[in-house]
Amino acid sequence: MSSDTLTPPAERLDGRPSEFTVVPARHYARWAAAVAVLVLVAQFAHGLATNPVWEWHVFADYVFSETIVEAVWVTLQLTAYATVLGFLLGTVIAFMRLSHSPVLQTVAWTYIWIFRSIPMIVQLVFWFNLSALYERLGVGIPFGPVFWSVDSNSLIGTIGAAVIGLTLHQAAYAAEIVRGGVLAVDPGQREAAAALGIPRLRQIRRIVLPQAMRAILPTAGNEIIGLLKGTSVVYVMSIGELFYQVQVIYGRNGRVIPLLLVATAWYVVLTSLLSVAQYYVERHYARGADRTPPPTPLQRARRALKTLGDSR
Repeated sequence: MSSDTLTPPAERLDGRPSEFTVVPARHYARWAAAVAVLVLVAQFAHGLATNPVWEWHVFADYVFSETIVEAVWVTLQLTAYATVLGFLLGTVIAFMRLSHSPVLQTVAWTYIWIFRSIPMIVQLVFWFNLSALYERLGVGIPFGPVFWSVDSNSLIGTIGAAVIGLTLHQAAYAAEIVRGGVLAVDPGQREAAAALGIPRLRQIRRIVLPQAMRAILPTAGNEIIGLLKGTSVVYVMSIGELFYQVQVIYGRNGRVIPLLLVATAWYVVLTSLLSVAQYYVERHYARGADRTPPPTPLQRARRALKTLGDSR
């Protein structure tokens, strides 16, 4: 039943009923809720502009300072390394879980179980103190002599320990994301490829993964954005990423709120850029499934400007 209210038909002079008059429904509760939300938003914006505690002049002094920009670059490096290495390792682990070998399945399941159970900060601290467990790392015959060895601290270092911890943590989640995407592909695709004599590796690379990407990308994009923000945890290792540098600065000058705003602004900008990149990558892999993909924001803006110009 429509929400519109219909008035009874009126009698015309010839005795036949006239047409129904459609009266739109009034959504008073919806209007009241919209006004209340707008008032709250206006109050919040007014507080941002007038409350002196925000210290916007301090924010402006530090947001593009050399120290902060270098810290942002370190954050991007950690995110890039952990993303690439984590998803490469996660893809291998995902196919180990999908294999018919009980040994590979057990090892992959155990890896995922362990690294999803341990908090990231615990893993980072563990890898940071690896030299306490293994003073030297070497290459040799298993259970036999070692031909070459090196000091653990000189081989891994602080950045290396952070990358290893972030990568291993991310790989456990990436493995489940990739496995879910592969399982979403119709098994008939692999059966048809096998019937045509296509090698298994080529089946995965050219048939399964391109279709699985449509299911993988939304969750993978969310994980990458979470990883970008999760790099702030490496402050426990005294690595000069964004959050650590902000802490160092406000520890010296006591301007906690504006410095936290600096970190917040950079995280918002970086995550927004990643969201835009995710949108276009998803659009690329949706070409085969959606013959008429929705217009991009840029296309919508051009269309709106063209419509506005034609109306004038």
